[in-house]
Amino acid sequence: MPEPTRPSLDEVNRSVPVPSVYETSFFQKFLAYSGPGALVAIGYMDPGNWLTSLAGGSQYRYQLLAVLVMAILVAMFMQDLAIKLGVVARQDLAQAIAAQVPTPVRITLWLLNEVAMMATDLTGVVGTAIALKLLFGLPLVYGILLTVADVLIVLLFLHFGIRRIEFIVLVAILTVGLIFAIEVWRAQPVPSAIARGLVPSLSLLTNHEKLILSVGIIGATIMPHNLYLHSALAQSRRYDEHDPAQVTEALRFARWDSTVHLIAALIINALLLILGGTLFFGKTGQLSSLQAVYQGLKNSAIVGTLASPLMSWLFALALLITGLISSITSTLSGQIVMEGYIHIRLPLWQRRLLTRFVTLVPIILIGWAVGFNDHTFESLIVYAQVVLSIALPFTLFPLIHLTDQSPLMGNHVNRRAIAVIGYGLTAVITVFNLQLLLSVFS
Repeated sequence: MPEPTRPSLDEVNRSVPVPSVYETSFFQKFLAYSGPGALVAIGYMDPGNWLTSLAGGSQYRYQLLAVLVMAILVAMFMQDLAIKLGVVARQDLAQAIAAQVPTPVRITLWLLNEVAMMATDLTGVVGTAIALKLLFGLPLVYGILLTVADVLIVLLFLHFGIRRIEFIVLVAILTVGLIFAIEVWRAQPVPSAIARGLVPSLSLLTNHEKLILSVGIIGATIMPHNLYLHSALAQSRRYDEHDPAQVTEALRFARWDSTVHLIAALIINALLLILGGTLFFGKTGQLSSLQAVYQGLKNSAIVGTLASPLMSWLFALALLITGLISSITSTLSGQIVMEGYIHIRLPLWQRRLLTRFVTLVPIILIGWAVGFNDHTFESLIVYAQVVLSIALPFTLFPLIHLTDQSPLMGNHVNRRAIAVIGYGLTAVITVFNLQLLLSVFS
């Protein structure tokens, strides 16, 4: 098996200088390493997460907040392993897997993950198209075609460095968080009820419908593309990889970056669930449609005196921002998977366009098959979560196995407890996802 001929995301690999381990400014170091976590965090607040969080709030008020917290904690654990692979082994997850499996397995895993990347991209593309329709009345098909432009945006800003993209994504996260904080503040939820929702209850396991929705939240939260993306972006910082102390510090600050931004993602998803639980619980049943939420926010029969066009407009604006940014990061993930598994060699702009068209063409074909029907097309987001749930174990098990190998990880190999926890969590997630599959197709 030949080694990859270029570093992961070679146009940004080792492109950001960071302070030496022998310098003392914590804040300066944190700022230098901060950024990859923001790009990953946006994947934890894409339209698929929106649907599960809003549905959870509208059906069970705040009771599933505990599930969100647990899902993000598991995500932090898995992202930490992806960071470690990138920083210590200087390989992304696709490269590391491809280097250790025979060609038939490598091609099979590439195809499986390519389908998963399409599903990931679908949620961003569909979310963007829906937001454009809500804001400007643009038909879905034109909104989908316009998402090709985000590839050009990536190319433009990468010309000026990955830090530009990281800054834009950080501003996007802060903007979306501010929008939902305003909407939740206007909705005036009950703090004591929110606090009770943060405590797990036995009904999460005994109530079948609540269990299914909980599994959906977990499935929508932990997605394969974030692990591939983080293992590559962790290599964007330029440090002395031959100095063990420097490698250890790079790991420490990359973990800080990841933790801070995943907490931000948790807060935004929690605000969505609280919004759904405050405004729609006991009034409209399950709100599985983003367009239904948009209409509900300006309908006084549903949300009473809080109804206003501004509330709806802010909701659609936040959807547009997260849809655009998440589709950009999924394009990057698609490039990582394609290059890592099959070592494709093309100029940068061709690689980016190929990655986008590989996912966009099937979306157009599916849309054409269903006549770009609003409700049917939006339901594709739900089915995309099912596809991701199928692919997830094929990402998590190799990740834990790779970071458990001393020849690859050296002194940073997983401690025994970490390996046991990792395999245990992956087994539980796999069982949950099988449960989700059975519920969808039963």
